[in-house]
Amino acid sequence: MEEVKDDNTYKGFVDRLTLGITRVLENLPGVLDVRFVEKPPAEKRCVLSWEQKSNCALPEDLRDFYLTTDGFMLAWNTKLENEVVPVGCMIINSVAQLRPLIQSNVYSLPNAPTLADLDFDEDLDESDGPENPHFDSRSRIFELDPCNGNGKVCLVYKNCTPGVMAQQCEVWFLDRSLFWHYLTPSFTAYYRLMITHLGLPEWQYNFTPYGPSPQAKQWAALYQPLTFHSDSHTDTAGEPLLNKLDPAKAFRGKAKPPTPKKKQAAQVPASGGSTAKAQGVSGRHSVNKR
Repeated sequence: MEEVKDDNTYKGFVDRLTLGITRVLENLPGVLDVRFVEKPPAEKRCVLSWEQKSNCALPEDLRDFYLTTDGFMLAWNTKLENEVVPVGCMIINSVAQLRPLIQSNVYSLPNAPTLADLDFDEDLDESDGPENPHFDSRSRIFELDPCNGNGKVCLVYKNCTPGVMAQQCEVWFLDRSLFWHYLTPSFTAYYRLMITHLGLPEWQYNFTPYGPSPQAKQWAALYQPLTFHSDSHTDTAGEPLLNKLDPAKAFRGKAKPPTPKKKQAAQVPASGGSTAKAQGVSGRHSVNKR
């Protein structure tokens, strides 16, 4: 009985933590191996140590999340032609892995360019949206999700002052070309967004001007048909590039030969009649001569 209770308690905990997405995935056709990795809660001293070391205060919702489970990992596969293919993956780094965004050691050579060299004083494309994060000391950036190498979801503290603990944070997506894209104002909103997209490949690129890859769009259309909307690319005039189809021209049959006009049809027997009359008159003249 105790084992049954523990099992039911665990299932209830997983159901509440994942917002019931595990049951939804298990009922989808072709979905296999829905794996949720249970993680113990983070110790409070580890959370406080991270805040002191990073000089940033975790938002209340993220702090409560870490005190419930130290990270998050849910993955699922599908079966195509008797082959198991990994598709969905949802990851939130643990407190220990919530590290500052740093550049690779490859660029640690003298006089090598740094991430701070990519900052612009003025936003070129998103002047109306939130201010983009900066790679220098003005922002403190921490990696939430590595996105399987397709970018990084980051917890961003902007307008930071050296020596002062940062309080306000947002969730941003850094694509592979090192451009920033705003996602949500809070961790809770991002968490629900991640669950809604089922951890599909490149789902963060739905919030970019260019969108995900064609293969990722196919996965989204297959497993997320109700919320998936293919991006409509626009031309220079701002109108969507659509094929302009004229059904009257596309589905018409073969061209019929033009019907002869009535005047032309009347002229043919008229000419024939005149020749016949001419032959009759000539015949009469020949008879008179005889």
